[in-house]
Amino acid sequence: MKIIKPDVQFITPVDGAIILKRLEECGRVCYKSEDKITDGSAEKFVAGIIKRGHEAVLEHCSFTVKFICDRGVSHEIVRHRMASYCQESTRYCNYGKGKFGEEITVIEPCFFNDGHSDQDNENYLKWEAAMKDAEAWYMELLQNGATPQEARSVLPNSLKTEVVMTANIREWRHFLKLRCSPAAHPQMREVALILLDKVHALIPVCFDDIWSEYHADL
Repeated sequence: MKIIKPDVQFITPVDGAIILKRLEECGRVCYKSEDKITDGSAEKFVAGIIKRGHEAVLEHCSFTVKFICDRGVSHEIVRHRMASYCQESTRYCNYGKGKFGEEITVIEPCFFNDGHSDQDNENYLKWEAAMKDAEAWYMELLQNGATPQEARSVLPNSLKTEVVMTANIREWRHFLKLRCSPAAHPQMREVALILLDKVHALIPVCFDDIWSEYHADL
């Protein structure tokens, strides 16, 4: 059994300067102010439309990311309907085959990080034992002739999955506002904050307000 931490990876290259330029070109059609486009005008224009709440303009650019998370978190991600998804399928992926190292991979729960307290350490060990038991029964079912889609019934929520999500920038802002909140599930928030840091580094002006709000809570 392999235990890993969650991550977020970009599928499409994200060039912040190109995105801002495209958003400005689209948005200025509303005001017929294309004549005001200069080499440095895009960032100020996009910041202005976000401040005024004219976020429909942000729908003209999208990007795709891959979440590496557990199955429980993936169920929350795919509830965002203004997006497109592809997800690793436990019906067709046979974790008993060499392609997967003949083992399952699970996501380490951030709330059982060993070292915080004796209780956390104890809970982590119990979680780890449960994952090993699930792996053992899954492999035994496969060896007994069960298909992957049948054997998956014993796989845990902590099983690693990969979810590809494509959404426009307005929807990504909505996603991050909800999922970076302290009220979100701890593992969902963990993944969302990884994404927030990465997109903020690439397109600061589109995510400055969200980044400032939620990093103040950390």
